[in-house]
Amino acid sequence: MLIKTKKSKRPEVETPAPGPNEIDSGSESGFSLVEVCVAMVIILVALLGVCFTFTYAITFNAGNNSRAQALAVLQEEVEKLRGLKFTPTVTDTELQGGAKTPFTVVSPNGGTFSVTVIVDNDPFTAGVQNETTPTSIKEIEVRVKLENPSPGWQAAVPATVFLRRVRSN
Repeated sequence: MLIKTKKSKRPEVETPAPGPNEIDSGSESGFSLVEVCVAMVIILVALLGVCFTFTYAITFNAGNNSRAQALAVLQEEVEKLRGLKFTPTVTDTELQGGAKTPFTVVSPNGGTFSVTVIVDNDPFTAGVQNETTPTSIKEIEVRVKLENPSPGWQAAVPATVFLRRVRSN
């Protein structure tokens, strides 16, 4: 016995299997919203770490720039003091013993530095000796301090130099 069935008016269409470059919309591939949010938080934490590292580097580079300026001012003052006369017959007045009046120097980059000079007529005796009797050796301390420290300036590391002048003949 044959059973007759009604044929539908719509023809049956076979759907081909997805190729290698096609996405099967029926499968559950891809990232969920939670996975995307977790990935964004991880990237944000990493970028914040990089940002703080950059600000730290910029701050301490500014401090190193100020320190380089201070050392240039210090070098200039030392060269000036080395050029002064210190002989048995002539001693420049700037090499008289004692603390000199501090003065300020403005560097080419705009930093204002306070320069302090102390001349010790007898470095082998404790304290600063400022007597006017002729000596054969002098110890000179030159100290430079930045008036308005920039961030990163390490005040604990002073820009100070000691130099000794021996009387020439």
